Amino acid sequence: MSKKILIADDEESIRNSIAYALKREHFIVETAIDGEDALVKTNIFKPDVIVLDVMMPKLDGYGVCRELNNRKGIGILLLTAKSDIIDKILGLEMGADDYLSKPFDIRELIARIKALARRMERESTPSANDAPSILGAVEVYTSSRKVLVDQQPIELTPKEFDLLALLIAHPNRVYTREELLELVWGMDYLGETRTIDIHIQRLRKKIEPHQALLQTVYGIGYKAEHLS
Repeated sequence: MSKKILIADDEESIRNSIAYALKREHFIVETAIDGEDALVKTNIFKPDVIVLDVMMPKLDGYGVCRELNNRKGIGILLLTAKSDIIDKILGLEMGADDYLSKPFDIRELIARIKALARRMERESTPSANDAPSILGAVEVYTSSRKVLVDQQPIELTPKEFDLLALLIAHPNRVYTREELLELVWGMDYLGETRTIDIHIQRLRKKIEPHQALLQTVYGIGYKAEHLS
Protein backbone atom coordinates (compact mmCIF):
# COMPACT_ATOMS: atom_id res chain seq x y z
CA MET A 1 0.00 0.00 0.00
CA SER A 2 1.28 3.45 -0.90
CA LYS A 3 2.42 5.59 2.03
CA LYS A 4 0.70 8.89 2.78
CA ILE A 5 2.84 12.01 3.09
CA LEU A 6 1.69 15.41 4.36
CA ILE A 7 3.76 18.42 3.24
CA ALA A 8 3.40 21.52 5.42
CA ASP A 9 5.14 24.62 4.11
CA ASP A 10 3.91 28.17 3.59
CA GLU A 11 5.87 28.53 0.34
CA GLU A 12 3.72 27.25 -2.52
CA SER A 13 6.65 26.58 -4.83
CA ILE A 14 8.30 24.30 -2.26
CA ARG A 15 5.04 22.48 -1.51
CA ASN A 16 4.42 21.87 -5.18
CA SER A 17 7.96 20.71 -6.02
CA ILE A 18 8.03 18.23 -3.12
CA ALA A 19 4.54 16.97 -3.93
CA TYR A 20 5.46 16.46 -7.59
CA ALA A 21 8.59 14.46 -6.68
CA LEU A 22 6.71 12.32 -4.14
CA LYS A 23 3.88 11.52 -6.55
CA ARG A 24 6.47 10.33 -9.09
CA GLU A 25 7.60 7.87 -6.38
CA HIS A 26 3.98 6.69 -5.97
CA PHE A 27 3.31 8.30 -2.60
CA ILE A 28 -0.15 9.64 -1.75
CA VAL A 29 0.33 13.34 -1.04
CA GLU A 30 -1.59 16.07 0.80
CA THR A 31 -0.41 19.62 1.51
CA ALA A 32 -0.89 22.21 4.25
CA ILE A 33 -0.18 25.94 4.08
CA ASP A 34 0.67 26.56 7.76
CA GLY A 35 0.97 24.83 11.13
CA GLU A 36 -2.70 25.03 12.06
CA ASP A 37 -3.68 23.63 8.67
CA ALA A 38 -1.14 20.82 9.20
CA LEU A 39 -2.85 19.75 12.44
CA VAL A 40 -6.27 19.73 10.77
CA LYS A 41 -4.97 17.76 7.76
CA THR A 42 -3.19 15.30 10.08
CA ASN A 43 -6.48 14.36 11.73
CA ILE A 44 -8.28 14.00 8.39
CA PHE A 45 -5.55 12.59 6.12
CA LYS A 46 -3.77 10.43 8.76
CA PRO A 47 -0.31 10.56 7.14
CA ASP A 48 2.52 8.11 7.68
CA VAL A 49 5.09 10.92 7.45
CA ILE A 50 4.83 14.71 7.77
CA VAL A 51 7.36 16.95 6.02
CA LEU A 52 7.20 20.05 8.19
CA ASP A 53 8.74 23.48 7.62
CA VAL A 54 9.94 25.14 10.82
CA MET A 55 9.18 28.77 9.92
CA MET A 56 5.44 28.93 9.17
CA PRO A 57 2.74 31.45 10.11
CA LYS A 58 0.04 30.89 12.77
CA LEU A 59 1.83 27.87 14.26
CA ASP A 60 5.46 27.08 13.50
CA GLY A 61 6.96 23.65 12.97
CA TYR A 62 8.10 23.35 16.57
CA GLY A 63 4.55 24.01 17.74
CA VAL A 64 3.20 21.30 15.44
CA CYS A 65 5.80 18.86 16.80
CA ARG A 66 4.70 19.67 20.33
CA GLU A 67 1.06 19.01 19.47
CA LEU A 68 1.89 15.69 17.79
CA ASN A 69 4.57 14.56 20.22
CA ASN A 70 2.58 11.63 21.63
CA ARG A 71 0.91 10.70 18.35
CA LYS A 72 2.18 7.19 17.57
CA GLY A 73 2.81 5.95 14.05
CA ILE A 74 3.60 9.32 12.41
CA GLY A 75 7.13 10.22 11.39
CA ILE A 76 8.08 13.91 11.35
CA LEU A 77 10.82 15.34 9.14
CA LEU A 78 11.62 19.01 9.77
CA LEU A 79 12.75 21.35 7.02
CA THR A 80 14.71 24.30 8.38
CA ALA A 81 16.44 27.27 6.81
CA LYS A 82 18.43 27.60 10.03
CA SER A 83 21.73 25.76 9.89
CA ASP A 84 22.63 26.16 13.58
CA ILE A 85 22.83 22.82 15.39
CA ILE A 86 20.85 24.26 18.32
CA ASP A 87 17.80 24.73 16.09
CA LYS A 88 18.07 21.14 14.89
CA ILE A 89 18.44 19.86 18.45
CA LEU A 90 15.35 21.86 19.46
CA GLY A 91 13.36 20.16 16.73
CA LEU A 92 14.43 16.71 17.89
CA GLU A 93 13.62 17.59 21.49
CA MET A 94 10.14 18.65 20.39
CA GLY A 95 9.55 15.21 18.88
CA ALA A 96 10.82 15.34 15.29
CA ASP A 97 12.43 12.16 13.95
CA ASP A 98 14.71 13.74 11.36
CA TYR A 99 15.61 17.09 9.85
CA LEU A 100 16.99 18.53 6.65
CA SER A 101 18.42 22.01 6.07
CA LYS A 102 17.24 24.28 3.25
CA PRO A 103 18.22 24.47 0.47
CA PHE A 104 18.12 20.70 0.00
CA ASP A 105 18.57 18.21 -2.80
CA ILE A 106 15.17 16.69 -3.61
CA ARG A 107 16.81 13.27 -3.97
CA GLU A 108 18.07 13.40 -0.40
CA LEU A 109 14.65 14.49 0.85
CA ILE A 110 12.98 11.57 -0.93
CA ALA A 111 15.55 9.14 0.52
CA ARG A 112 14.94 10.44 4.04
CA ILE A 113 11.15 10.23 3.63
CA LYS A 114 11.41 6.64 2.41
CA ALA A 115 13.67 5.73 5.33
CA LEU A 116 11.31 7.34 7.82
CA ALA A 117 8.27 5.62 6.30
CA ARG A 118 10.03 2.25 6.62
CA ARG A 119 10.82 2.93 10.28
CA MET A 120 7.21 3.87 11.01
CA GLU A 121 6.04 0.63 9.39
CA ARG A 122 8.46 -1.45 11.49
CA GLU A 123 7.30 0.26 14.66
CA SER A 124 3.65 -0.44 13.91
CA THR A 125 4.23 -4.19 13.54
CA PRO A 126 3.15 -5.86 16.81
CA SER A 127 5.13 -8.53 18.62
CA ALA A 128 3.49 -11.68 19.94
CA ASN A 129 5.47 -11.60 23.17
CA ASP A 130 4.61 -9.01 25.80
CA ALA A 131 6.72 -10.33 28.67
CA PRO A 132 8.29 -7.24 30.24
CA SER A 133 11.95 -6.35 30.43
CA ILE A 134 12.53 -5.14 33.98
CA LEU A 135 15.46 -3.19 35.37
CA GLY A 136 15.01 -1.75 38.82
CA ALA A 137 11.75 0.20 38.94
CA VAL A 138 11.41 0.38 35.13
CA GLU A 139 9.25 -2.14 33.24
CA VAL A 140 9.11 -2.20 29.44
CA TYR A 141 6.35 -4.09 27.58
CA THR A 142 7.40 -4.44 23.96
CA SER A 143 4.16 -5.61 22.33
CA SER A 144 1.88 -3.06 23.93
CA ARG A 145 4.66 -0.43 23.87
CA LYS A 146 4.01 0.43 27.49
CA VAL A 147 6.51 1.59 30.10
CA LEU A 148 5.94 1.62 33.85
CA VAL A 149 8.12 3.53 36.30
CA ASP A 150 7.38 2.69 39.93
CA GLN A 151 4.32 0.86 38.53
CA GLN A 152 3.01 4.07 36.95
CA PRO A 153 2.72 4.46 33.14
CA ILE A 154 4.77 7.16 31.43
CA GLU A 155 4.40 8.68 27.96
CA LEU A 156 7.25 8.18 25.47
CA THR A 157 7.66 9.03 21.83
CA PRO A 158 8.17 6.02 19.51
CA LYS A 159 11.94 6.50 19.30
CA GLU A 160 12.27 7.10 23.05
CA PHE A 161 10.46 3.81 23.62
CA ASP A 162 12.61 1.87 21.15
CA LEU A 163 15.83 3.21 22.65
CA LEU A 164 14.78 2.51 26.24
CA ALA A 165 13.49 -0.96 25.34
CA LEU A 166 16.81 -1.90 23.74
CA LEU A 167 18.92 -0.72 26.68
CA ILE A 168 16.69 -2.22 29.38
CA ALA A 169 16.55 -5.57 27.54
CA HIS A 170 20.37 -5.80 27.58
CA PRO A 171 21.50 -4.48 30.97
CA ASN A 172 25.20 -3.69 31.41
CA ARG A 173 25.88 -3.99 27.68
CA VAL A 174 27.67 -0.92 26.37
CA TYR A 175 26.42 0.44 23.03
CA THR A 176 28.22 3.02 20.94
CA ARG A 177 26.13 5.86 19.54
CA GLU A 178 26.60 4.43 16.06
CA GLU A 179 25.29 1.03 17.19
CA LEU A 180 22.24 2.64 18.76
CA LEU A 181 21.54 4.58 15.58
CA GLU A 182 21.72 1.39 13.53
CA LEU A 183 19.64 -0.71 15.92
CA VAL A 184 16.96 1.83 16.79
CA TRP A 185 16.79 4.13 13.76
CA GLY A 186 17.82 1.53 11.19
CA MET A 187 20.77 1.22 8.85
CA ASP A 188 19.11 3.70 6.50
CA TYR A 189 19.09 6.52 9.07
CA LEU A 190 20.81 9.61 7.69
CA GLY A 191 21.04 11.78 10.79
CA GLU A 192 23.75 12.52 13.36
CA THR A 193 24.84 10.69 16.51
CA ARG A 194 23.86 13.78 18.52
CA THR A 195 20.32 12.43 18.15
CA ILE A 196 21.19 9.68 20.66
CA ASP A 197 22.39 12.17 23.29
CA ILE A 198 19.17 14.17 22.96
CA HIS A 199 16.95 11.10 23.38
CA ILE A 200 18.93 9.85 26.37
CA GLN A 201 18.55 13.25 28.06
CA ARG A 202 14.81 13.16 27.48
CA LEU A 203 14.52 9.59 28.75
CA ARG A 204 16.41 10.42 31.92
CA LYS A 205 13.93 13.18 32.70
CA LYS A 206 10.96 10.91 32.06
CA ILE A 207 12.13 8.03 34.26
CA GLU A 208 13.03 10.23 37.25
CA PRO A 209 13.91 9.51 40.02
CA HIS A 210 15.60 6.51 38.38
CA GLN A 211 17.58 8.41 35.74
CA ALA A 212 20.81 6.80 36.97
CA LEU A 213 19.72 3.58 35.23
CA LEU A 214 20.89 5.12 31.96
CA GLN A 215 24.64 5.41 32.28
CA THR A 216 27.04 7.34 30.06
CA VAL A 217 30.18 5.40 29.18
CA TYR A 218 32.47 8.29 28.39
CA GLY A 219 34.16 8.16 25.03
CA ILE A 220 32.00 5.21 23.93
CA GLY A 221 28.24 5.50 24.39
CA TYR A 222 25.57 4.32 26.83
CA LYS A 223 24.35 1.37 28.87
CA ALA A 224 21.50 0.53 31.23
CA GLU A 225 22.61 -0.55 34.70
CA HIS A 226 20.71 -1.09 37.94
CA LEU A 227 22.64 0.63 40.72
CA SER A 228 21.58 -0.80 44.08
